Amino acid sequence: MASNASFDVSTGADLQEVDNAVNQSLKEIAQRYDFKGTHCAIEFDRPKAEIHLAADDEFRMDALVDVLQTRMIKRGVPVKNLKVGDVVPSTGQSVKRTVTLTQGIPQDVAKKIVKAIKDGGFKKTQGSIQGDEVRVTSPSKDELQSVIAFLRGEDFGIELRFGNYRG
Repeated sequence: MASNASFDVSTGADLQEVDNAVNQSLKEIAQRYDFKGTHCAIEFDRPKAEIHLAADDEFRMDALVDVLQTRMIKRGVPVKNLKVGDVVPSTGQSVKRTVTLTQGIPQDVAKKIVKAIKDGGFKKTQGSIQGDEVRVTSPSKDELQSVIAFLRGEDFGIELRFGNYRG
């Protein structure tokens, strides 16, 4: 009896690690000389998976984003999943910006992944969209390994994670 092996393709950041990165960024900002006497703030909205940044001017905003991304990288949070919004003027010269975290594969990207698997020439391998994940099934475990290697080589604009492997 031949059963199909499968794995799930997903994306998303560990929200606790994002929280830790935000806290480390706040500590660094409090200690850095170029941020002394400024009103820079970082707030993490966990339920919405958004980070709200506020700074005195665009120069400090760029430095704030740089500090945040550096801390995210050190905490193992995929910065490819960060969508940094436009700078929005606030009161006076101060500016605000929202950074959105991609949690789950968007529908259009999921369709591109399934299409890439079909176009990749993998026989008997199927990809199906299941909510915010893509499940890939095949009777051959070797073929699944090839699909993982193939998807790692492609760029879909988000960090892909492979898990839930069932053989």
